[in-house]
Amino acid sequence: MRALRHFPVLMLALVLGLVVPALGPAQAAEEAAVRTLAGHTRFDLARSDISAFVDHLVALGFQRDEAFAVLAKAEPQPKIIEAMTRPAEKALQWWEYRARFVTSERIDAGARLWREHRELLDTIAMERRVQPEYILGILGVETFFGRITGRYRVLDALTTLAFDYPSRGDYFRQELEQFLLLARSGELDADATLGSYAGAMGVAQFMPSSFQRFAVREGASTQRDLWNDWGDIFGSVANYLQQHGWQYGQSVLAEAALGSAPEPTLPVSVALNDTLGAARARGMQVQSLQDDATACLVIPAPLQTGMRYRVGFQNFYVITRYNRSPLYAMAVNDLAQAILERALASDAP
Repeated sequence: MRALRHFPVLMLALVLGLVVPALGPAQAAEEAAVRTLAGHTRFDLARSDISAFVDHLVALGFQRDEAFAVLAKAEPQPKIIEAMTRPAEKALQWWEYRARFVTSERIDAGARLWREHRELLDTIAMERRVQPEYILGILGVETFFGRITGRYRVLDALTTLAFDYPSRGDYFRQELEQFLLLARSGELDADATLGSYAGAMGVAQFMPSSFQRFAVREGASTQRDLWNDWGDIFGSVANYLQQHGWQYGQSVLAEAALGSAPEPTLPVSVALNDTLGAARARGMQVQSLQDDATACLVIPAPLQTGMRYRVGFQNFYVITRYNRSPLYAMAVNDLAQAILERALASDAP
């Protein structure tokens, strides 16, 4: 068969782990066939959507053979498609979601990390004008401070979502493009970089486009390192929040009671289209904040003991730029506040 005429050479290279030259579309298809026989599956590189994506990469400066060669290494991951249909933000009630992330173990780990890197973290937080506890809150919810950074090859995850998840294919093709550009520049290794099932990377769980735009060098690394360099990790999260409009020292959330105000509609919109004064005029009860505070989304937060309401402000909105779910932003806030309280308690004489 013509498709397997290079089978012995390619199989030997695969078994021995040898580096093979860049492949053209025909050779890439042959390698895919060989790997399928060797117990792996590969994408059909003759698919029109993949060919169109390669054309796009060529327009960005990739060699066609180079683009086909890297895509030939991607393996479809059906479990990723399953995971995308049942994220925790949609499957859990608030009290269940909170119990998963705001735990004594995470609070202790966050306070301990702060103690171990206090000068570095506090310096970065002050320079970027972001409270340090919120940098830690995001890292704690995202990856348990680096304990859980993902086990999927980012190349596999992004290629699967780019071409086998039509509802968000455009978005993930853009992320795959950015990942391949990072790999081409030498910042990342397309073969070895691991991440989440959605392709998020490192302790900060940046998508490739966020890595390109917001990752910074603050530590001793020669390139941006969101896996091992705490300076880069803290600095990149702080830069992300700062660039999205963080207001230093301002509130994230406030507890509220509906009073005579109407029940908020679901799902909750994270748009800041109100003020606290207007919410109070409708009968809502919120203490200790000025009427002109830009608000606000009113968040119904069901607990096991009943309904709870909270008002979110500009900094809450900024956290939802990291993850659009109000549950996520509430968990980050609550974990951040608990870490701050634990850190202050440990510093007390």
